[in-house]
Amino acid sequence: MFQLGKTILSEEILEQDFVCNLSACKGACCVDGEAGAPLEDRETQILIDIYQDVKPFLREEGRAAIEAQGAFVKGEDGEWETPLVDGSECAYVVFSENGTAKCGIEEAYNNGAIGWKKPVSCHLYPVRVKEYTQLTAVNYHKWEICDPACHLGASLKVPIYKFVKDALIRKFGKAWYGELEEVAKAHAKQ
Repeated sequence: MFQLGKTILSEEILEQDFVCNLSACKGACCVDGEAGAPLEDRETQILIDIYQDVKPFLREEGRAAIEAQGAFVKGEDGEWETPLVDGSECAYVVFSENGTAKCGIEEAYNNGAIGWKKPVSCHLYPVRVKEYTQLTAVNYHKWEICDPACHLGASLKVPIYKFVKDALIRKFGKAWYGELEEVAKAHAKQ
């Protein structure tokens, strides 16, 4: 572990390689699991505000789940998260013709319907962020469904922190990311 400002990071962020391989996993991270995507408090209002613009991009099952449960729900851990369809996939998931799960929010963003890409937790994945009183923990979430991403990342030699660069900048800012790059360079020399 190492500290960067008010964040404490796992060294796996620097050491583990990772590049999403959607052709192999088919977006399983949006379908598997027992909870929706984690949401920051401010993102709950965003989901309410954008719902009508995102709605046309969603599947009927997703719309029904959102309209029944709300744009977000409180998870078993007491944290905000996206609702699920019948306890399975995220209500905001859409599927491509080949069955790959994609984000309906991101589809709306890509089509110019909204100006917000998706929840930052989704953008950061496989990085998970946990806020504590004094520090924010930044960790790698290892999940076997992402093994193909680890293999692809290793073949391309792309560490996690580079793969999620835009998301880390979105979450912590450019200056923070610049410091992270310096730490990564020093860590690589060890």
